[in-house]
Amino acid sequence: MRGLVPLVAVALVAGTSAAAAQAAGAAPGVRPAAGADPGCLLSRPDNAVKHVIYLQFDNVHLTRDNPNVPSDLEQMPNLLNFLTANGTMDANHHTPLIAHTGNDILTSITGLYGSNHGQPISNSFRYYTPSGTTNAAASFAYWTDGVADSSTPTPTDPAYEMVTQSGKNTPAPWVAYTRAGCDFGAVSTANTILENTRIDIPKVFGANSAEAAELAANPSLAFTDFVGIGVHCAKDSTLCAGSPNAKPDVLPDEPGGYSGYQGLFGAKYTNPAISPNGPVTQVDGTTPIIDPTTGANGFPGFDGMTAANSLGYVAQMQEAGVPVTYGYISDAHDNHSTGSAYGPGEAGYVAALKSYDTAFGQFFTRLAKDGINKSNTLFVVTSDENDHFVGSKPTPANCDGVTVPCAYSQIGEVNANIKGLLATQQNTTTPFGVHADSAPNYYVNGNPAPDDPTTRSFERSVAAVTATNPYTGKTGPIANYLADRTEMNLLHMVTGDPLRTPTVTEFADPDYYLYGGAANCNSPCVQAEAAYAWNHGDFSPDINTTWLGLVGPGVKHLGVTDAVWSDHTDIRPTMMALLGLHDDYTYDGVPLIGFLKSQALPHEVRRDPGAYEALAAAYKQLDASVGAFAAATLKTATTAIESNSPGDATYLQTDAALAALGQQRDALAAELNQLINGPFFGGADSGYLHAELAPHGIQGTGHNSVTALTSAAEALINKA
Repeated sequence: MRGLVPLVAVALVAGTSAAAAQAAGAAPGVRPAAGADPGCLLSRPDNAVKHVIYLQFDNVHLTRDNPNVPSDLEQMPNLLNFLTANGTMDANHHTPLIAHTGNDILTSITGLYGSNHGQPISNSFRYYTPSGTTNAAASFAYWTDGVADSSTPTPTDPAYEMVTQSGKNTPAPWVAYTRAGCDFGAVSTANTILENTRIDIPKVFGANSAEAAELAANPSLAFTDFVGIGVHCAKDSTLCAGSPNAKPDVLPDEPGGYSGYQGLFGAKYTNPAISPNGPVTQVDGTTPIIDPTTGANGFPGFDGMTAANSLGYVAQMQEAGVPVTYGYISDAHDNHSTGSAYGPGEAGYVAALKSYDTAFGQFFTRLAKDGINKSNTLFVVTSDENDHFVGSKPTPANCDGVTVPCAYSQIGEVNANIKGLLATQQNTTTPFGVHADSAPNYYVNGNPAPDDPTTRSFERSVAAVTATNPYTGKTGPIANYLADRTEMNLLHMVTGDPLRTPTVTEFADPDYYLYGGAANCNSPCVQAEAAYAWNHGDFSPDINTTWLGLVGPGVKHLGVTDAVWSDHTDIRPTMMALLGLHDDYTYDGVPLIGFLKSQALPHEVRRDPGAYEALAAAYKQLDASVGAFAAATLKTATTAIESNSPGDATYLQTDAALAALGQQRDALAAELNQLINGPFFGGADSGYLHAELAPHGIQGTGHNSVTALTSAAEALINKA
């Protein structure tokens, strides 16, 4: 693993892990476990888990971005040591595509790729209108919202924001918990809370409600009061029953129905329920959480969800009897007060990580006093994605950030005006919309077919665009890879809403961020932009490889390991397997058996875990967005898209072959998925390792079928 060093062998770790050690077990003066609600049935046979704490960072790294500068997690030893000393830190964990906060978090909390939850392109996307042009919509919107286009009250696309392949609203991640009698606390976690005021307040509270009146009178205060914080209550929840401001928790398409449930939406109504004796505070227990814009106690904004603020809300919810809490923590590498970015080892970055480390120390100490620890709590901690740093070399060259601060003469992604470059270099003026990104998505006006000459000419032009990188001085193509609709489907990027499917996606050199400006270069078309320096979205190992930490009953103590290849889709089924819960849909991911103790495994898997792990490993490389099959097909698709043979024969033949290969992949992946997930979620006798495999020309049981299936997966990968 790039930059992976002995993670506790750095000077700043010494003497900082007492709080983490306390949270691992009983602490002096421990109180009875907070919120140990007998009505909440996290129903493994031993029922050891009483609490679930899920935390997802924005762009926090396990590996080093500069070999001399300790990584983000190395500079947060209270968290790192808690995870490695008490559980498993998976250093071989991966993102879906495209790798952005919205898609990554939604994939993590559902176990579904973007094709099945509806937001593979984020943190915004475009959709085709009846005119043939496109409008922009946000990826962050409440779970049941329609397309979140703030430019119009009536978007022409009638689809849900969160949409399944059949056009239904994606099943919600809190349902498995609330049906089990457990309140679900949401702390700034994507789309589980209100994300905006204009669309969400009238939707949840009503157009003529007091909340809507507050929005009209004071929009900033309405944001503080109603966005970002909430609780989805179980049916018998005293929290919602005791609040006059609880509202119906409506999920119109939830499998099996979902009626009679309520929720608390916004800090204005959540705070009094979880902290009746005073304001909700930061994790230190003394500093009120304030929105700096309004000065009011409440939601401080998404960028304001620092470790101190987010962990403060999580701890307060747990102490108030909310046994399941999901929290988002904003990144540490941006200066949110000035709108600029830090480089690795810069003083401001190091200070931010130090504050995060302090917050985690306070968090674990506070939980330990509440009796919330590894013996009764499932802790899941991860990051949405890694990033690619764009900036000059640091000075001094041997700076480590901790003892010698780093400085940079220039920091910032390389912004490229793709419309100007296409017009001036390729004489291409085809009208199109673009979702600006390092992995930009292009929507050619009129929504032409993939083999339309307009589409093909446009794709070749995009592939041919070059630029001179101001950091390296080298001139070369901007595009690393291109994915047409066939390839996007193989990468799990095509949803149940055809209006939001791009014409083509470009995975650029990760130094670049492409946007649609003027169709000329009268102003420079390529220049560094200081506001942003940490690119993601691309198909690139330094972006797509991230980490996952697990601690709690049923989790092995492996420390740091890269033995299991996993991705974000595996988090949800792993959690459900540990908790004895299930969702009413099929996951794209699988339980990570390599990280689970024997007693956490179904009997059928326990008989032969090696066979299960072999199937799971083959499945991941075959089906994952950044697995071996995807990597191979993306290279093949790029070559075909760039081609210009007579009659476009190379492209047409390759595209047809990839489509056929995709159908074979989908059929085999579905078979593997059923065999792997069946023992956990499909009943006592799933037929695991004893299935008739005739659809694949395979007969047999036990190891013979495992070998045949894994060989079939490898053959498809090699064929790609």
